[in-house]
Formats: sequence, C-alpha cells, structure tokens
Amino acid sequence: ERAKLATSEQDVIDLIEQYNLPWEAIPTQWLAAARVWKALLPKLPLTALLRNLARMTANGALTEMSSESAEVVRRITDEKALRKARIHPIAVLAALKTYSAGKGARGDLKWQPIQAIVDGLDKAFYLSFGNVKSTGKRIVLALDVSGSMTSGTVAGVPGLTPRVASAAMALITAATEPKHQVVAFSNQMVPVNISPRQRLDDVLKNTDNIPFGGTDCALPM
Repeated sequence: ERAKLATSEQDVIDLIEQYNLPWEAIPTQWLAAARVWKALLPKLPLTALLRNLARMTANGALTEMSSESAEVVRRITDEKALRKARIHPIAVLAALKTYSAGKGARGDLKWQPIQAIVDGLDKAFYLSFGNVKSTGKRIVLALDVSGSMTSGTVAGVPGLTPRVASAAMALITAATEPKHQVVAFSNQMVPVNISPRQRLDDVLKNTDNIPFGGTDCALPM
C-alpha cells in the first residue's frame, strides 16, 4: 500500500530494501526505472530473473561489464540454484532465444543483448538438464524433420521454431534417459545419433542433413 503512494524512485527503493518487496508489488510506473530493478535484483527469484532480462537491459539496469550483469551471469549459471528453482531446460532456451533476438514478439520493446548474459544463458541451458528426471523406461523418440518444422514459433518465442524445440527435447532426452533411441522422419525414417555430450547446434546440423519431404506420421508408429 505504501508502494502505491510512493512519489519517487528512492521511496520505492527504500521499501524494496526494507521489506523485500517482490517485483510484482511494484507499481507499473516504477518498473521502467533502472535503479528500481537494481534494488530488486539481489532477491529476484530465478524464474522472474529469466523473464525480465530483456526489460532490465532495455532500461539500463544491466549494461556491458557492469557488476549487475556479472551478478546475473553468476546466478543463472549456478547449477544448485537452477536445480532448487526447478528450471526446465526449455524455459532457459526460451529465455535465451528471446533475449538474443533483441526485441520482443509483442510490443515495441527493444534492447542490445549483452554477450556475457547470452553466453550465461547458453551455459544454463545445459546445466539445467540435471533438473529433468529419468523415467527409467525404454524410449523411442521420433523427430519430425519435414520442411514445415522450420516455420512458426513455439509459445510465441522468437527463434524457437518447432525444429529447434524438438531438437532441444531430443538432446535433453538423450542426456537423461539411459535407454533411448532417436529416429527422424519426414516421408522416410532414418536413425539419428544424438550424444548427451553434443551441443544443440550440432543436433540441428545433424537433422538438417536429412532430406526433407512430406510428413508421414505413420512411420514411427
């Protein structure tokens, strides 16, 4: 209630520091202020941090080589913190794709991505594999590699095409399920070798080398 009546950035910052107010409790007019986000950053939950990287970069709370950016990188690459927050690898990948794009899918928000944070998100993607529990079952994973998989987005995330998302899930499965086999299909079906030690870019190159065609969903069945 006091935050609603605040008349200056400093009043809001004092309330954040004194009462550990979460960012959801801050009136909208103060969420454009860099100093307010700098005050929120130390206690910002990891999920909220991932969701607000673009906003903090756009308003200047995060800048190249700043202590705040270094703190962000430290937190998003903390494997124990990722596990405690139960961050799924796809959530990290979505944050990486969105932040790297430099603009939102909706609205006119734009920002210049900070490379250290981009690299940190890339590392966090692989670190978060440990958050996915194995089912202990035998799994055959069939990837659609037809041409239609390269268009559109998953959940409106820029750059997260069905092709990228399915390759990421295949890599996660390979890393977490000891008994797995991966195949790819379009109008034919071929085996795909995916190692848990591979990077996502390598998996995408592997699937790109498979001839595209129509989509015959009966093949893996």
